[in-house]
Amino acid sequence: MKDFRSVADTVAREIAAGRLKPGERLPPQREFARRYGIANSTATRVYQELARRGLTVGQVGRGTFVRDAPGAPAPAPALSEPAVGRVDLELNHPVVPEQAGLLAAGLGRLVCPERLESVLRPVGPDGTPAAREAAADLLARGGWRPLPERVLFAGNGRQAISAAIAALTRPGARLGVEELTYPVLKAIAARLGVTLVPLAMDAEGLIPEAVEEAHRAEPLHAVYVQPVLHNPLSLTMPPSRLDRLADVLLSLGIHAIEDAVWAFLRGDLPPLASRAAERTVLVDSVSKRLSPGLSLGFAVAPAALMGRVAAAVRSGGWVPMRFPLEATCQWQADGAVDLLVRAKRREVMARQEIARAHLGDFRTRSDPLSCYLWWELPSPWRADTFVAAAARHGIAVTPAAAFAVGRHRGPQAIRLGLASPTAATLSRALSTLGDLARSAPEDLVQD
Repeated sequence: MKDFRSVADTVAREIAAGRLKPGERLPPQREFARRYGIANSTATRVYQELARRGLTVGQVGRGTFVRDAPGAPAPAPALSEPAVGRVDLELNHPVVPEQAGLLAAGLGRLVCPERLESVLRPVGPDGTPAAREAAADLLARGGWRPLPERVLFAGNGRQAISAAIAALTRPGARLGVEELTYPVLKAIAARLGVTLVPLAMDAEGLIPEAVEEAHRAEPLHAVYVQPVLHNPLSLTMPPSRLDRLADVLLSLGIHAIEDAVWAFLRGDLPPLASRAAERTVLVDSVSKRLSPGLSLGFAVAPAALMGRVAAAVRSGGWVPMRFPLEATCQWQADGAVDLLVRAKRREVMARQEIARAHLGDFRTRSDPLSCYLWWELPSPWRADTFVAAAARHGIAVTPAAAFAVGRHRGPQAIRLGLASPTAATLSRALSTLGDLARSAPEDLVQD
């Protein structure tokens, strides 16, 4: 009996070699099953596997198509959990060797009986006075420190984003976003019934005039922006660009949601919230700077929006757990947060060196302190065929289309996450991808 994965591999090779072209419709599953001599249930699993790999898209009432078909729905966001048995360059979970030891010391102080009882009590989005002070210290950068009374807490960073969007918009609202954006944001907006409006970018990030233009065409309710180490392009907006964006927000009366989840790697830069505090909700989390298994989000909101953001956290079921909140306070107090941030900056720079060693002769874009690398593939490679070819080598990468907003399909590029594998595994994977890119898709044809 044929394994569904081996059949999916065969179809993936057809796509990578160009024998199945973008937009081409696959046969109905019953016909596919007869063609390959497999059961109908196996054919169903093959089609599911091809969709999971990002090679195909299904359209209700029309069938299954090789991705990049005109009018095909946008690809699903990047996977929320790493797959087993492959090199995952989709997700980024920064980890350093000293991480467990530093975190264990702080946890030990929380599990003594006299403290554990209070640590396990429920808590609301406003946390505790001590937690707000600790969070203000943790979020401070570039000479800016948020007012502790403006800090709210959520279960994680995604929930903080969801709460901010829910507080600033309503179903049917228009949310301006960078034309390439965090894929999970697209899922959040769809769930909340919010329409994303792509905003033009250049080498310095979001173009403020694009906000003005979109708002004139039809009013925007808010703007979501990643000013520091933008995902996926690793761009950081210079001070002059941030100043101009703040002026636009203030003059138009538009609120911004500032995603600062990667900004801890560039702690010298003050946020947009320092320039337009009354118009900005800054969101952040601890999972990147401390540990991927930790779950705690922050939202720094203007006084006028505190009640709305807190209500969104409660109604969404996004209130934080008290244990990670108290643990973060302890780690901030004993210096573990600062030590881990410094260690992760060093690790990121080392991984960027690995990337340069293997991909330095290609057209890439990143930052010495970014965990991402944006790779514009050499011709004749297309993003979809390269993703398929990489998957055959057991390497998961993310195509540009996963980040594109609206009808824009994105360039023939992929994003690589550099943080999750070990350094040795990353080096081997990037070497394989470099060799792959230097070949031509037709070289993959097997007799």
